Amino acid sequence: MTSLPLQSVDRKIYLSGLAIGIIGAVLFSAKAIVAKLIYRYDVDAVTLIMFRMLFAFPLFAVVAIWKTRSAPPLANIDRIRIVILGLVGYYLSSFLDFMGLQYISAGLERLILFLTPSFVLLLSFFFYQRRVTLLEWGALGLSYLGTVLVFIHDVRLGGPDIGLGSALVLGAAITYSFYLLLSGELVSRVGALRLVAYAMCISCVACVVQFFLLRPAYMIVQPTAVYGLSLINAVFCTVLPVFLTMIAVARIGAATSAQAGMVGPVSTLFLGALILDEPITGIQLAGTGLVLTGIYLISKKKV
Repeated sequence: MTSLPLQSVDRKIYLSGLAIGIIGAVLFSAKAIVAKLIYRYDVDAVTLIMFRMLFAFPLFAVVAIWKTRSAPPLANIDRIRIVILGLVGYYLSSFLDFMGLQYISAGLERLILFLTPSFVLLLSFFFYQRRVTLLEWGALGLSYLGTVLVFIHDVRLGGPDIGLGSALVLGAAITYSFYLLLSGELVSRVGALRLVAYAMCISCVACVVQFFLLRPAYMIVQPTAVYGLSLINAVFCTVLPVFLTMIAVARIGAATSAQAGMVGPVSTLFLGALILDEPITGIQLAGTGLVLTGIYLISKKKV
C-alpha cells in the first residue's frame, strides 16, 4: 500500500481542522436559538442557565477528574485564579448573555458577542499599553459601525428593552474579554483543556447555587421540552463546541480557528430566520458584513 504524500496529509489535516472549527462555531452560536426556544416556556435566565450548566457539569467534571489524575498538582495561586476566571468568564458572562437574550434578537446578540476580539484589543491597549495600528483602529470602527446599524434597525422594529438587552450582552462580551486576557498566562502553565474543564466546573456550580438562592426549589420542575432543549443547549451548544474548538486550534492554529469562527454571526442570522422567524433585512446583512470585515482585519494582523 502506497502512502500519501506529506503535502496531501497536511492538506487533509488543515481541511478537517477548518471543518471542525466551523462546526464548533455554528454549534456555539446556536445556543442563542435554543435559548429563545426555551424562553417560549416562560423560563427566566436564572433557570435557563442553571439547567444548561447542570447538564453540562458531568461532562466537564469527567475531563477535570482525568486531568487531576494525569497532571501535576496546581499551585494555590493558580487555583484561586481559576476560580476567579470561572466566575468571571463563564458564570457572569453567560448570565449576562442569557439575560440579554430575553430582550433582543439572536442575530443582534451574536453580533455583539462577536465584538469580543476588539474588546480584547482595547483592553490590551488601556491596561498593557499594547500598540494599536491604524489598520486595527479602522477595523474596530468598521465592527462597531456594523453593530450600531443592526442595533438601530432592531430598535425601530422592537421595543424599549432593546437597549437593556444590548447592554447586558455587551457586558457579557466585555467580561469574557477579561477572561481571555487574564487566562493567557495560565494556559501555558495549566494547559487549555485542563483550564477550561476546571473553570467550567466552577461556573456550573455557581449557576446551580445561584438558582437555589434566587428561585424556589419547585421551579426545577418544568415542561419536558425545557429539559430536552436544555440538554441540547448543554451538550451541543456548550460542551461539544468547547472541545471542537480545541481540536481545531491544535490542527490549524488559533488565528485560523478564529477566522473560521466568523461563520458564527452569519449562521445565527439565518438560523434565527429559519427557526425563530426573525426577519433578515438588508441593514442586518450590511451590519453583519461590516462586523465580519472588521474582525477579519484584526485577525490578519501579524503579532
